[in-house]
Amino acid sequence: MNVERVCQRLSGGFRPFCLRTSDGHEYAVRHPECVLIGRHALAVLDTDGEIATLDPLHIVALKDLPSKKNGTSKH
Repeated sequence: MNVERVCQRLSGGFRPFCLRTSDGHEYAVRHPECVLIGRHALAVLDTDGEIATLDPLHIVALKDLPSKKNGTSKH
């Protein structure tokens, strides 16, 4: 995946999204400050406070996440 595409998702009118990797794992980006983009890697802070470092070549999809309202998520 092109890192520029991830950068576009972080700018202007941010909506939560998920990064899906080639091995099937999904990494939620619920706030723009939860992802750090470098030239050859991305770091994503998950809900447990762990940092996952991803190779952009293994990111195969971006998926919108449901937005939260009043502290609860839509199902």
